[in-house]
Amino acid sequence: MRTEQLDFLADNPYYTKRFAFYVGRRCRESSLQAVAAELHLDWSTVKTLEMQYMREQLRRAGNPAPTAIGIDEISIRRGHSYRIVVSDQERKRPIWFGGHDRTAASMNEFYLWLGANRIKKLKLAVMDMWEPFYTVTRREAPQAAILYDKFHVIRHLGEALDKVRRSEYTRVTDQHRRSFIKGQRYNLLSRRANLKYKGRQALKLLFQVNRRLNTAYLLKESFEQFWDYQREGCAWRFFMHWWDSLKWQRLEPYEQFARMILRHWDGIALHCRPEYQVSLGFVEGLNNKIRVIQRRAYGLRDEEYLRLKVLTCMLPAI
Repeated sequence: MRTEQLDFLADNPYYTKRFAFYVGRRCRESSLQAVAAELHLDWSTVKTLEMQYMREQLRRAGNPAPTAIGIDEISIRRGHSYRIVVSDQERKRPIWFGGHDRTAASMNEFYLWLGANRIKKLKLAVMDMWEPFYTVTRREAPQAAILYDKFHVIRHLGEALDKVRRSEYTRVTDQHRRSFIKGQRYNLLSRRANLKYKGRQALKLLFQVNRRLNTAYLLKESFEQFWDYQREGCAWRFFMHWWDSLKWQRLEPYEQFARMILRHWDGIALHCRPEYQVSLGFVEGLNNKIRVIQRRAYGLRDEEYLRLKVLTCMLPAI
């Protein structure tokens, strides 16, 4: 007996492709459980139909040949279990999700997948300051410039300020902790321009009684000027002046941050060159989308499903 293949049927032969694509579009907005309840289908059936929809999205998107990529890692479960996500900075879409961790071996898997011909087209790689990403990219794509993500640099500075806050919380008396420092983490890490009146007044009161936190906050705010420079020489003079202002302040976390900037200067200074000023907001937007996907699929162990969700989250609906 011979079985005839019908083009309009989905992978699940009880449904058509048209219905599978409808389910896939609904799953872009709702969870599997919600769509299953709405359509009176089994949860696993909805998942199968959505995966067919996402694979068709990837097929229509074609094989990417990026000139600028963004490299980041995401945690897929507790216990430091990471996967690497690589995105096309020009087309604003993730193009690869894989590896077994965030080691050099996992990073190398991406370049094996990309292939020698497409690697030659790479001109820019945006990443954080994780050493395996830098090492493998420099080896596999030596012609590509490496730009360190501005938001990761700012995050390190925020962590330095938070270390100063915690040390002051330990040092001062209980009365000062309760009255001034406790509950101020958000206000200290936020930019002053983004704070409301109540937050500004709380900081003003805190700085009147704690000079070290006042100094640390002013240094954090003043470093924002670094990203406005259009010439590397001007940025270098600003940074050295900023580092020189740390003398006698006893802010060791800030000293560590300054030494980190110095070690990675080449990748950070590229922000001054117009040809390397890419939209880094896309990277943060992608990270937020991935976190939403993970919350919506809480408890799901199928990594292939997660991979498809990540790779199609920026693609248009079909």
